[in-house]
Order: sequence, then C-alpha cells, then structure tokens
Amino acid sequence: MADRVYPASKSAAPAPNGAAAGAGAPAFPATKAQMYGAARPAYRPQAPKRRRGRGCCCCCCCWLTLLLVALILLAAIAGGVFYVLYRPHRPSFSVTSLRLSALNVTAANALTSRLDITVAARNPNKKLVFLYDTTSIAVSTGGVQIGDGSFPAFVHEAKNTTLLKASVTSSGQSLDSTAAADLKKKSSLPLEIQMETRAGVKVGSLKTKKIRIRVSCSGVSVAVPKGKAAPPAASSPDASCKVELRIKIWKWYV
Repeated sequence: MADRVYPASKSAAPAPNGAAAGAGAPAFPATKAQMYGAARPAYRPQAPKRRRGRGCCCCCCCWLTLLLVALILLAAIAGGVFYVLYRPHRPSFSVTSLRLSALNVTAANALTSRLDITVAARNPNKKLVFLYDTTSIAVSTGGVQIGDGSFPAFVHEAKNTTLLKASVTSSGQSLDSTAAADLKKKSSLPLEIQMETRAGVKVGSLKTKKIRIRVSCSGVSVAVPKGKAAPPAASSPDASCKVELRIKIWKWYV
C-alpha cells in the first residue's frame, strides 16, 4: 500500500523581540494613552450675579432716614412758629388753705383722718386754654400716707385763676406700731402733697392730645386737732409746688 505524504505545517511567524519560536504571542491591540477628564466639558467661569435684594434694602433705609429727618425738621419749625406766636407757659399751682379736721389712731393702729384742702390753679397764658381730667390727690407725712382724694375735671380758661377744693380722707388704714406711735405724739404734721392728672391744650378750635402732669407740693404743715374741736383752716406761706410733665416712653414715664 502506497504511503501518503502529508504537507508540512506552515511555520509560525517569528516572535517579536527575539521570543522563542513556537511561543504563541497574545493578539491584544496596542494600548492608547488616556487623559483624565478628557470627556468633561471645558470650564467656563461665569460672571457673579448681582444681589438686587441688598441694594433695594439699602435704598429703602436711605429714604426712610431722609423722611425721618424731614419730619423732625418740620416738627422743629412748627414748634418754633407756635412758640413765637403764643409764648406758652406752664400752669402753676399753690396750696391756699388746709384744715385737718380729724386725725384718730385707734389702739389697733388703724388710722381715720379728714383733711380739707384748697388749691389755686393759675393759667398765665393769653391765648391757651388748658383742659384737665380728674385730678387725684395723695397726702402723706414722713412716708406715711394719711389720705387721698380727687378734684373734678375742669376747663382752665386763659389768664384765669381757679380754686379747687377737695376732702382727703382715710378710713381704717392699718399702720405699723412705730408710725402709729409717732402720729399720736405730734401736734403738727409736715405734709407732702402729690397731685396727678392729664391735661391738654386748646388753641382756638384745635385741641392737643392730653399728657400726664404731676404736681408735687412741699413745705406744707397743718395742726393736729385736739379733742373734738377742729382747728381753723390755715395757709402755709412756705409751701411750694412743682409742675412736671410725665412723658411716656415705651412703658415708662419720664
């Protein structure tokens, strides 16, 4: 039987870099250099946004400040014109007569008293009329209150003197033992009188808003009654009264 002759296999391609013949070389494609972030878009800086809110706030504050300054200037001008035209003066008060008709301190240190008082209110202005609310009165001696009362509301005309009369009383007021013993010993009492009210000003047909007024009187003394006979009414030439305007700022009066 004739022998078959098989063709010899093709020789493999020579191995690169001097590799041994017959060693199979990997068929991987050549690597390419890659840049990090090459796929990201290029950075483009943006212009800063304008803050319109802050600019509007500053503009509003400037306008409000200018408006406030203008109002203050107008009020000052109006006050100056008013002063030149009317020459306003505060009212004055004085204690014209006092009579302590009753003063009794019981064994239980309870105080009962009655004080008749007359106060003269003077309006020195020629064109201004004062409008008073009810006036409260508190009378004390040595820090011990011996009575309270009130004057009724009234209209105080220009260049006018008005006499105000009231009875200041206390009924069964409890005192400490020291104050009660001190009152029993005295034959006359130095008094502090304090009056508070609200008053407005009327100029023609115009009326202002009423404000608080405090009148404090010192240098006043009165004789203590002995027995059942009440002493006559007397005046205190050394008495002086101070008028203070009490203006409310927020929650406090100054």
